[in-house]
Order: sequence, then structure tokens, then C-alpha cells
Amino acid sequence: MSDPSPGRSAASRAGLRNYVLVTGAYWADTVTDGATRMLVLFYFYNLGYTPLAVASLFIFYEVFGILTNLFGGYVGARFGLKTTLFIGLGTQLVALSMLAFAPRGWLIVAWVMASQALSGIAKDMTKMSSKSAVKLIVPEDSSATLYRWVAILTGSKNALKGVGFFLGGLLLTLLDFQTALKALVALVAITLVLAALLMRGGLGEANKKAKFAQMFSRNAAVNKLAAARIFLFGARDVWFVVGLPVFLSSVLGWTFWQSGGFLALWVIGYGIVQAATPGLLRSRVEGQHEPDGRTATILAFVLAALPAGIALGLSAGVAPSTVVVGGLIVFGAIFALNSAVHSYLILAYTDSDKVAMSVGFYYMANATGRLAGTVLSGALYQWGLQSGPSNGLIACLWASSAFVLVAGLLSLLLPRHIGPRSKPIKLGDLGD
Repeated sequence: MSDPSPGRSAASRAGLRNYVLVTGAYWADTVTDGATRMLVLFYFYNLGYTPLAVASLFIFYEVFGILTNLFGGYVGARFGLKTTLFIGLGTQLVALSMLAFAPRGWLIVAWVMASQALSGIAKDMTKMSSKSAVKLIVPEDSSATLYRWVAILTGSKNALKGVGFFLGGLLLTLLDFQTALKALVALVAITLVLAALLMRGGLGEANKKAKFAQMFSRNAAVNKLAAARIFLFGARDVWFVVGLPVFLSSVLGWTFWQSGGFLALWVIGYGIVQAATPGLLRSRVEGQHEPDGRTATILAFVLAALPAGIALGLSAGVAPSTVVVGGLIVFGAIFALNSAVHSYLILAYTDSDKVAMSVGFYYMANATGRLAGTVLSGALYQWGLQSGPSNGLIACLWASSAFVLVAGLLSLLLPRHIGPRSKPIKLGDLGD
């Protein structure tokens, strides 16, 4: 009887090779996405757009992110994650080209919103591909390994998004808006060509029997986690997307270069904490040292105190630069821990044959929270400005604290322990 191990080993190597490629493509898209966000935000704010108008530029980005996670999970399950990866990269190329090569007169709100809609599709297609793919190459019984890989992937993504923020500020300083975007078009084009040339076989096994109705999870743990995720990410973006950059520029008097550089450092640090989460939490959780619902609950309630504390400090007249910068650093560290735990739990709660759809559903909730946070960030900041220069950010911070409290209450409903999944991962099913 022949030894099947060489075949399994070859399948494992093929899966690992493709995972490295899809992750590299995701990283490139992440840098591009962060750079584009800074370019659009500061370019149009400098043109005199109000905070709410700037926020409106990103509404379609988040709306189409929700739709992408809904339909993208189904597409990934039905046709494989390789398909969603190339759809994502191709769409990003079109989105950037719309801004980079359009006549100047076309750079109005409607055109930019359309471009951002495509960027939202692209970002979530590539993210879903990479975050689903990690489950396909980690053996079913290796929950600790899965936790470490997810934390590293999540942390690296956010660190590279910070690099993108920095790159966007640098490009806008050295080049004009459209020339900077042409450089990003070149980056995505090179990534797409390399992925197409080097990837062998598929990424995961396509399930032709997958039904769209299965996108709406019947897993109670996944649904509860998704609900908590909506409020967790709404809490971040309600002050981070528009309120904080505008506050740094208009109240503290920072240049867009200083603001973009600081936000870049913050996101990079945030990503480093996410990647280090398994080691940081190892002595704080029970059993086999993997987090559970109680871990997410504790972190959420600790996090809720931070934006409230920053708001109280600003209201009490504490130096704005001290209270905002210091508070943001602590907020970022605790938020990173919470986000990394969520990213592990969604995979831990999910059967391997449903991973693309469950991850898509979960990140649909993630995008819903970002949408709410983005709209409220511009609206609350503009409303608060009517009663004082710092009150715009204070209004955003109180909303953030309320959102995190709701996330903590929802996390109380999560399972305390991770149960066994019904269908194990078969590394031999990864394809050639």
C-alpha cells in the first residue's frame, strides 16, 4: 500500500505557497488603501470641505464594504478564495484609476464616492480571502497556532495600514494628488501580475452547493460576536475617521503631514500590539491559553472607560495635546487586544467548510460598524463645533464610549469556552 504522506505534503506546500501570495497581495492592497484614505481626506479638507462633507466621501466605501462581505463570502465559498482575491485586486485598480486619470473637473463628491465604493469592494474582497485562507492551512487541532497566525495577520495588516497613512502624507507632500494616485496604481498593478503568475492551483475548495441563504449565519456564537463587532468598530471610527484628524489640524494646529504621520505611527503601534496579543494575554486566560467570550467582555469594558476619560479631560481644560495623544495611545493598545481576540473567535466558532461565508458575514458586521462610525464622526464633530472648538471631538468621544459599552454587554452573551467544530480541516483538500 502506497504512503499517502507525500501527496498530503505536496498539498500542504501548495496551500502554504498560495497563502503567502494571497497575504502579500492583501498587504499591498492594505498599504494602498491607507494611502488613498489620507490622500482623499486631506486633499478635500484642504479644499474647504466641511467635516460632514469629508465623511460623506467615505460613506459608499463602507456601504459597499457591507455588501461585499455579504456577497463576497458566498462567492468565496462557491468559486474559491482565489477568485475573490483577483476580483479584489482588479477592482482596486479600477478605483484608483478613476481618481488618478480623471480630468480635474471630475473630482467632485459623486465621482469620488463612486471610486471609494469600488475601493470598499476591493479592500473587503482581499481581506476576506486572506483571513479565510489562514484557516485552511492550520490543522484543526492546533487552536493555539490558529490564534497566533490570526493575531500576526491582523496586526501586520494594521501596521501596514499605518505605513499607508504615512505614504499618503508623504506622496501628497512630494507630488500632486493625481500623480500620487498614479504611483498607487502602479503598486496594485504589479501585485496583481505577480499573484497571477506565481499562484498555483486554487486556494481552498469551492463548494458548488453553497447557497446564498447560508450567508446569514445560524451559528448563535457568530451572530453575537458580529453584533459586538458592529459596536466595537463603530466606537473606533466615530472619532478616528474624521473627528480626530480634523481636531489635530484645526484645534492643535498640526499640518496634514504631522497629522498623517502621527496617525500612521498610531496604527503601526496598534498593529504591533495586535500581533503580540497571544503573548500579552497568555497569562490572563484559562485552560489552553486561548481567549474566549469572557476575554472579549473584560477588554470591552476596560476600553469603554478610555474615550470617556479623554472627553472629561478635554472638558476640564487639560492640555488638549496631552490628553488626546496620551489617551489615543492607551485606547489603541486596548482596542488592538480586543480586535485580535474577535478575529480569533470568529474562526474558532466556525466550521472549516463554512469559513468563507462566516468570515464574510462577520466582516459585513464590521463594515456596518465602520459605516455608522464614519457618518457619526462627521455629523457629531460638526454639531459639537457650534458650542466650542473642542466640543466636536468631545461629542465623538462620548458616542465612542457608549458604543463600546454596548459591545461589552453583547460580549457577555458569548460562549465562555470554544466547543469542537463539526467538520475538521482536511489539508489534502487544498488542491494542487
